[in-house]
Amino acid sequence: MELFDNLALGFGVAFTFQNLIYCFVGCLLGTLIGVLPGIGPVATIAMLLPATYALPPVAALIMLAGIYYGAQYGGSTTAILVNLPGESSSVVTVIDGYQMARKGRAGPALAAAGLGSFFAGCVGTLILAAFAPPLTEVAFKFGPAEYFSLMVLGLIGAVVLASGSLLKAVAMIVLGLLMGLVGTDVNSGVARFSFDIPELTDGIGFVTIAMGVFGYGEIIANLSRPDDEREVFTAKVEGLFPTKDDFKRMIPAVLRGTALGSALGILPGGGALLAAFAAYTVEKKTKLKPGEVPFGQGNIRGVAAPEAANNAGAQTSFIPLLTLGIPPNAVMALMVGAMTIHNIQPGPQVMTSNPELFWGLIASMWIGNAMLIILNLPLIGIWIKLLTVPYRWLYPSIVLFCAVGVYSTNNNTFDIWMVGAFGLIGYIFYKLGTEPAPLLLGFILGPMMEENLRRALLLSRGDWSVFVTRPLSAGLLAAAALLLIIVLLPAVKNKREEAFVED
Repeated sequence: MELFDNLALGFGVAFTFQNLIYCFVGCLLGTLIGVLPGIGPVATIAMLLPATYALPPVAALIMLAGIYYGAQYGGSTTAILVNLPGESSSVVTVIDGYQMARKGRAGPALAAAGLGSFFAGCVGTLILAAFAPPLTEVAFKFGPAEYFSLMVLGLIGAVVLASGSLLKAVAMIVLGLLMGLVGTDVNSGVARFSFDIPELTDGIGFVTIAMGVFGYGEIIANLSRPDDEREVFTAKVEGLFPTKDDFKRMIPAVLRGTALGSALGILPGGGALLAAFAAYTVEKKTKLKPGEVPFGQGNIRGVAAPEAANNAGAQTSFIPLLTLGIPPNAVMALMVGAMTIHNIQPGPQVMTSNPELFWGLIASMWIGNAMLIILNLPLIGIWIKLLTVPYRWLYPSIVLFCAVGVYSTNNNTFDIWMVGAFGLIGYIFYKLGTEPAPLLLGFILGPMMEENLRRALLLSRGDWSVFVTRPLSAGLLAAAALLLIIVLLPAVKNKREEAFVED
């Protein structure tokens, strides 16, 4: 009964006119930011943080939270329509979403992403409301050794996920890990692999690599083809909403994605992103039904599951923030900043000392998710109109948006040159027939893996056995080894190669 009393208090706070307006502003801004490649929620919240000084604490946090989960929705739009992940967690949506758009099924892909996100967002919020206190116990059990083992499992999952040759997938991950090492060493504070270039002391930005490899690389690949072979969307768009068959395939995928996202979102260190990759891997392991499109060629499950997972993860990532005071990702770190501005100490005491804020924020997430579905579904037709823009206008505008997006993150022209360089690298990948998604996962997880590896070794005084003597860590490493053995079995390897043969 206590839960219902708390939620009643929360909805009373969230349904005030002022908070509803700020919730709507946050959702709208988040959607627009997700659609524009490059300008992620981190940059936007960082820019808007000073503006929250004048707002009441609850309104400020409701608006910032709206921006965060609104961007998760919007990120899928550019991923599906123009092969550009607007958000890091939309990297996997690109694989099947873009193929659906090429086949004239952009409408069902966008609807699957929107409906999956809405359902997962609602479930994630319910979990946040009901299980926040006990779930913090799970997060407490994860030390540096467990995080390192979890990330090893994530990277091996990415090898399974990548299309084509296993060797190429491993090479991509290693390249991503090496790129993640560029910048300032966490422990010693010394710049490494920066080649005395001041701009590289902070490392290479995720946005720079994603825009270059996916955005510019795709454009260069298109321009390298003769006019008549260029990829222009001339396919007729077949209906804006998923068919009955689509719903049959989507619903189990959304449920699986939501469960994975809710569990992984709690873990500090990119839970929503890990969830999207894990959900896609699970779908690929689930048997294809007769008449179903193979993965990588426009399977609707490949859009619905990761989108559900990253939204459920986005909601449950508030659990460590609100209950432990530990920000699980960069956006949550900015939320800590917003709380500090308003003299609120994030942590277990928020629930007891400031229940209006805690429950008001949770209730606003349900309202926000409803606003997002109302905002996004009627706009599907407008987004699809993007595909009818002539080639000569569409590609220069993507180049311009990417350049503006990348420049706005650090106000640095060096980043624009970097995107150009990664564009050429992306084109080389295209020519070699390699899938760049594992590179991005390796790049994101690399620094976190290194940090947790070194922290675990520091705490154990250099004893490597810490990774196998702690039961949770040993279990995760055993799962990673088992996954690797299964993938390397000749029968599985041959089946996998057959599944990835492209038309």
